[in-house]
This record gives sequence, structure tokens and C-alpha cells, in this order.
Amino acid sequence: MNNKTLLFIPGYNCEKQIPRVLDQLDSDILPYISQTIMINNRSTDNTEATVKTWMAAHPEIPFTLLRNDENYGLGGSHKVAFDYALNNGFDYVIVLHGDDQGNIHDLLPILKRKLFRKYDCCLGARFMKGSVLQGYSRFRTFGNRVYNFLFSLICRFKVKDLGSGLNMYQTSMLRTRFYMKYPDSLMFNYCMVMAIRHYKQKALFFPVSWREEDQVSNVKLFDQAKKVLMMLGSYAFAPGKFMKKELRDTIRDSYSAQVIAENKASEDENEK
Repeated sequence: MNNKTLLFIPGYNCEKQIPRVLDQLDSDILPYISQTIMINNRSTDNTEATVKTWMAAHPEIPFTLLRNDENYGLGGSHKVAFDYALNNGFDYVIVLHGDDQGNIHDLLPILKRKLFRKYDCCLGARFMKGSVLQGYSRFRTFGNRVYNFLFSLICRFKVKDLGSGLNMYQTSMLRTRFYMKYPDSLMFNYCMVMAIRHYKQKALFFPVSWREEDQVSNVKLFDQAKKVLMMLGSYAFAPGKFMKKELRDTIRDSYSAQVIAENKASEDENEK
């Protein structure tokens, strides 16, 4: 693969799930990935130690374990990863959540056919034809479909998912760092979807397999539903003003993380 692609895995308290996520990095997917970073968002369990054990067993895979200097939330971890990608000359960033709900192999058809080159972002969608849901309640499925409809109506393009946890971005679309004022919470992805329309970005939604097994959800459904509706209403009345508005609960000048462990690529791998 001629493109320099970063795989970013965010994780918080996912010691049980993270080995399964890392084991997805097999001979099918690794040729498309130049480097992987796992960003530990100040986990209070053994997530970090579990990742270090996996890294020791796979020294041949270029891999960096980072720890956020503070608990920034999922959106904040995205900002750390996007900065890492921009500062280190990556062409693309793949996002795969560390809780083992998604499967990176769902991205293979897009990688093999090089479809990603035609789009600013490729977004996994749990609720489109070809997707497979396992252990996902009908109530949450219905709620997500309602929100997809509302976002499609307000944003004026077909939104098929607001954030599945498997996405791919061209770093060229991130260079202005337009996302820095977006929430550091789970709603970061919602704003990224709204930005597609505002900044005239080209997006491709693709079907994914999604499962809930032993994961612990951080979503407080009704509280988040209220916040999302208020956010969508603000966007509807003044999209330009909203996209540049400060949306964070805690305003930070920067988002920093420390390298905890690193498997560096060999000289042969660097020359590929």
C-alpha cells in the first residue's frame, strides 16, 4: 500500500475486550496499516498492562501505546490521534474502538478496491443494508434510526450512522483542525457528521457487523438524547455559527499524551 495509514484504537477500561480487538490485526489487514496507536484514556483497570503484554508477543507489528495526560473522553482521544497523524505525516487515519464491538475486516472491501481515495471519510454504518447487528436491542436500533432520519433531514444528506466506531479519514480534511471545539464526549462523532455538510466533505457510508457481548456502555440514553436534540436544533437555525461554536464542557489549549510502550518497524518494513 503506497499510502501511509495510521490505525487509531481508543480505549477506556476494556481489558477484557482489547485482546480480541488487537487480534484482528492479522495478515489480511496489516498490509494496509503503516502503524497502530492505542490511546489509553486513563483506564482504571488493566487495559494498559494487557496491551503491553500483547505488544511483547507481537514485536514485529509497528505499535505505540499512548496514555492521555488527562481523561479527555472519546472525542478528546480522537483529537490526540488526529494530531499524531498530522504531525507524523500520515495520509489516512482508521478509527477502531477498543471495546470489540466492531470488526476492522469490514473495511477490507474499501481498502482492496481503494475506494477510500475517492472520499474525505468512510464511515461504518450499523443500520444500512448489508450490516449485521448482534445483541443490539430493538429500542436502541429504533432510536438510532430516528436520529439518522433527523440528521439527514437537517443536514440535507443521507446519514446512515452517527458513529459506529469504525471510520476512516483522509488527514487532508483534518489539517485545519476544525474539530477542536467539538465535544470531548461521545457526541464528537455527531459533530463530525454535521461537518460533512458544512465543509462540503465527501463521505461514504459502508455496512459493518456490530455486536454487544461483554461491553459496558458509557451511553446515558435519555440524557444524551436531550443533548443531541438541542445540538441539532442549534445547527438547524445557524449551521455556520454552530460549527465554529465552543461545544466543550472543559476548554483546553491542547490535548497531550505520553508514549508508554513502542514496537518500532524494522528497516525493511519502513522501506515498503
